[in-house]
Amino acid sequence: MGVSVIILSPNLTLSQTYTGNALIAINPFQSLPDLYDTHVMEQYKGMPLGELSPHIFAIADIAYRQMVNEGKSNSILVSGESGAGKTETTKMLMRYMAYVGGHKGTEGRTVEQQVLESNPVLEAFGNAKTVRNNNSSQYILLFFKLLKSHQEIEKYKLENASMFHYLNQSHCYELDGVSDADDYLATRRAMDVVGISHQEQDAIFRVVAAVLHLGNVEFAKGEEIDSSVLKDERSKFHLQTTSELLMCDPVALEDALLKRVMITPEEVIKRSLDPVAAAVSRDGLAKTIYSRLFDWLVDKINVSIGQDPNSKTLIGLLDIYGFESFITNSFEQFCINFTNEKLQQQFNQHVFKMEQEEYMKEEIDWSYIEFVDNQDVLDLIEKEIITAMRELFSAKLNLEGLLLCLMKPGEETCLCSGIASWDLYDVLANRTRKTDSYFWCTKRHLEKLYQTFKSHKRFIKPKLSRTDFTIAHYAGEVQYQSEQFLDKNKGYVVAEHQDLLSASKCSFVSGLFPPVLEESIKSSSKSSKFASIGSHFKLQLQQLMDTLNSTEPHYIRCVKPNNFLKPAIFENGNIIQQLRCGGVLEAIRISCSGYPTHKTFSEFINRFGLLAPEVLAGNFDEIDVCRKLLEKMGLTGFQMGKTKVFLRAGQMAELDTKRSEKLNNAANVIQRESRTYITRQKYIALQKATICIQSILRGNLGRQVYINRKMEAAALRIQANLRRFFVRMRHNKLKFSAVVLQKVFRNKRHTKASIYIQAHWRGHKAYSYHKKLKGAAIIAQCGWRAKIARIELHRLKMAARETGALKAAKDRLEKRVEELTLCLQLEKRLRVDLEEEKGQEIAKLQDSLQALQSQVGETNPLVLEECEVAQREMGGALSVVKASPVLIEDTGKIETLTEEVENLKALLHLEKKRADESERKLVEALETSEERRKRLEETERRVLQLQESLN
Repeated sequence: MGVSVIILSPNLTLSQTYTGNALIAINPFQSLPDLYDTHVMEQYKGMPLGELSPHIFAIADIAYRQMVNEGKSNSILVSGESGAGKTETTKMLMRYMAYVGGHKGTEGRTVEQQVLESNPVLEAFGNAKTVRNNNSSQYILLFFKLLKSHQEIEKYKLENASMFHYLNQSHCYELDGVSDADDYLATRRAMDVVGISHQEQDAIFRVVAAVLHLGNVEFAKGEEIDSSVLKDERSKFHLQTTSELLMCDPVALEDALLKRVMITPEEVIKRSLDPVAAAVSRDGLAKTIYSRLFDWLVDKINVSIGQDPNSKTLIGLLDIYGFESFITNSFEQFCINFTNEKLQQQFNQHVFKMEQEEYMKEEIDWSYIEFVDNQDVLDLIEKEIITAMRELFSAKLNLEGLLLCLMKPGEETCLCSGIASWDLYDVLANRTRKTDSYFWCTKRHLEKLYQTFKSHKRFIKPKLSRTDFTIAHYAGEVQYQSEQFLDKNKGYVVAEHQDLLSASKCSFVSGLFPPVLEESIKSSSKSSKFASIGSHFKLQLQQLMDTLNSTEPHYIRCVKPNNFLKPAIFENGNIIQQLRCGGVLEAIRISCSGYPTHKTFSEFINRFGLLAPEVLAGNFDEIDVCRKLLEKMGLTGFQMGKTKVFLRAGQMAELDTKRSEKLNNAANVIQRESRTYITRQKYIALQKATICIQSILRGNLGRQVYINRKMEAAALRIQANLRRFFVRMRHNKLKFSAVVLQKVFRNKRHTKASIYIQAHWRGHKAYSYHKKLKGAAIIAQCGWRAKIARIELHRLKMAARETGALKAAKDRLEKRVEELTLCLQLEKRLRVDLEEEKGQEIAKLQDSLQALQSQVGETNPLVLEECEVAQREMGGALSVVKASPVLIEDTGKIETLTEEVENLKALLHLEKKRADESERKLVEALETSEERRKRLEETERRVLQLQESLN
């Protein structure tokens, strides 16, 4: 019935249906936001299964309610082939779980935000486009996103995607309708939300860019045998860039790629790798780096989201690889398909085996339904071939039972089947891990192995290949090529790679590769087992199955409608094959003819007894109570077991619906009575409160009147005091203004008096200095004239002694001396007059100075004339005295006195200029004094006016 809904109605809203308790979901290959928004989540929140249309939110809500209400751990298994939509379905389940149970996380971010934003991060680092799926769980999407960021391209020396070896193999660089640049920014934002710091993000993208550059390192054959070197300068550039990004030594990186160190008890051997082995070493290093980076991201996100350590229940979401069958199927497909076989067995155990065993245990009427059981496939892989391999090769695994050698053309050997136990794989891988050999066995042993399982319906020997084997899985036959099984099973990290990256100067890179302790190395070398991918995978798978077996499982089967990855295209045959391979058809059969819901009698009565309380009255037989209750509800087809009641598909949902209606009706009655009681109580309380409020209000009004009157009286007092205060302030202000004006007036009067005193004092100083200078000039002139006269007298006397002709000159000189004496006396009298006129004005001083100057002017010509006469007389007497020594000395003195006279003239002129300047300054001072006097008078007038206004 559910299959018909899917196939016959390709309506996107009906692309989900139930088969029993399992949900079938078809991938629509297009975005349907309205089908998964918050409104839809709110609709399914708390609703019983089957109440609304089939939806993945219904499965998620059932798991959540069982965990919360019943304290049971639950798990949701999302399965289907690659491209069926498992990853998107899991994202929606995580979104719903975060919505109904989200709480505040770290730094204000909600758990819902962190969970949802972890998906873009994990998809960017862990998904890729494949032929069968545009968003497959492979590692490559992030590289293309990184190459769309121009800032990162320049920062990490990146190029176009077609230039990198790891990206150009498929020649597909873009997805239709997808913007890698926008996705890159979304990835960076998501990394911020989940708690990855910017420093850590930079280190992450450095590592990613280093992986890209590492893939472009190519090798060529070296000069020595089985040696290799870097192929060209381009390879050297990428090697150097890789070392810079990883912050490691480029020489050490080159040695780690091209050489290996073998430690023997006797010596340490360092051997070179050929180009093929070097390329394998390069790819192994890139794989190891990226794998460690992805593991770090997962751990970081888990720590960021966090989990309550006290929680005893959980909900596990399992998005497992889809069943894979390609043209070439190797170790990866073997592990993936083996996991799907285990999950299918778990599904069979839960849906078919355990269900039917429960029917038989309860002894209800039940006809056994045959279903496809894959236990024989698991036995083939896990048990029968293990026994056969051990019988063939014994527990010692020496070279008598198997041969380890290189594959050579024409050699009559064939590859042994790789289906042996993981433990056997580990031993073989340990034997061959230091070489490039494959696991080969003789034709006789392989034929014996084929003969052992030739009758097994799940094991098929290919006709055209000696190295292949075919297993008939539950989803179909898959032919495996086992040439590289052992090489791909090697999960160890090369010691040279470990040492190189542990020594990185980048703390992030060295943290991805913590140094291995010597003790652990010694202990691991002594162990007989080798830590391979197979053993690790087996351990994880067993832990997964243990977890699933301890939880209540829920199943979502994702279906891929077509292989074109296009919407609205349905390939019915392909869909039916997927449903058949997933055991859905058998689940539908058992759901239609079986009893998918069963509860113990006590649980059933406790849950649904409220539907018919009268049935419970006085009846202590649980079986009879359950039967009557179901009959009263009008249900048929149910059965009663020993301890449980078994219901047909849909009957539990019908009972839950009636129970919900009953509870809703009871809740309505309770709510109605509660509201009535609450309203009555509110009324009584309101009445009491009203009386109390009225009393309080009257008291408040009386108190308010008293307070108002008291405030009015206080206001009157305040107003009176305020008016008095304002008057006092105005009086004080006027008083202060008067004091200030008086102070200013007194200051101005003092200033005026000071200026007047200063002016007279400066005038007195100038006058005294001038008078002193003038007296000194007169004294100097008189002394000079007396000296000249004495010299002239002395000369004339000398001349008179020598010649009578000089007598006349002497008389004239004496007469001149008398005149000069008179002048000197006159000047002395003038000095006395000047001293008497000490208090006169500068104008009189100037008149005296002019008179003095005029006298000096009159005297100078006379002196000059006398000098000329003396010179003429001396010239006439020269012939007489013939250069008398005394005369020559007098002549020199006369010349000196002449120079002194000239100097005195210059000094007199300078003093005249100073007197003029003093006079000018005096005039200016008088003008300034007059102006200030006028201002002072104006100020005094205004002060008087202010005083009059105050009075």
